[in-house]
Amino acid sequence: MVKVTVWNENVHEQTHEEVRSVYPEGIHNAIAKGIAGSGFDVRTATLEQPEHGLTEAVLNDTDVLIWWGHMAHDKVDDAIVERVQKRVWEGMGLIVLHSGHFSKIFKKLMGTSCDLKWREANEKERIWVVDPAHPIAEGLGQYFELKHEEMYGEHFDIPAPDELVFISWFEGGEVFRSGVTYHRGQGKIFYFRPGHETHPTYYDENVLKVISNGVRWAAQPHGTKQYYGNHKPLEEIRSK
Repeated sequence: MVKVTVWNENVHEQTHEEVRSVYPEGIHNAIAKGIAGSGFDVRTATLEQPEHGLTEAVLNDTDVLIWWGHMAHDKVDDAIVERVQKRVWEGMGLIVLHSGHFSKIFKKLMGTSCDLKWREANEKERIWVVDPAHPIAEGLGQYFELKHEEMYGEHFDIPAPDELVFISWFEGGEVFRSGVTYHRGQGKIFYFRPGHETHPTYYDENVLKVISNGVRWAAQPHGTKQYYGNHKPLEEIRSK
């Protein structure tokens, strides 16, 4: 059983009726319910909880953390960001969604500005599978479409990804690297673009399939535990 924590700042839903009408129980619960029954043990956490719901105990019991944020990136405590980063280095998977590209944790792990072009025009997004052999693309066709989404456009200021799984085309003409993977330490990271808060994106079957596939990929075994710092010799040193 893969243990998943879905984190959402849960601010839009409290302050914007338009968002609350789409996600009355919050984006986090929509995602949690959407991926439930896929062999995952899913819990949720939000910004307003003590330690943002990401205590040592919660993170130590999490195989994959899903992150959605937008309005309150600056409200996330730096100590919690460092805690999440440490768990990624130790092997916890991290899936960053949509505007989470500007989250403290994603920028910290990428080491770049993670900036991009954007536009809210309710335009069509066509998401192309450019790595059909990748496990995150399992069960999809050549592409899928979202009727209305916010546009993100290149240049996306991220490091060259380990793998490029999806590219988006938008009705206004832009393209975007919308599904990219990284390894940091022993942890796997997947950034997936769709998910503007005023659109019902997290009810879409293809989007939920991608997130579920991403969880399975990020939770896969991470190899041998590594040790750092001062180290005693394995053999007798005779050259002293």
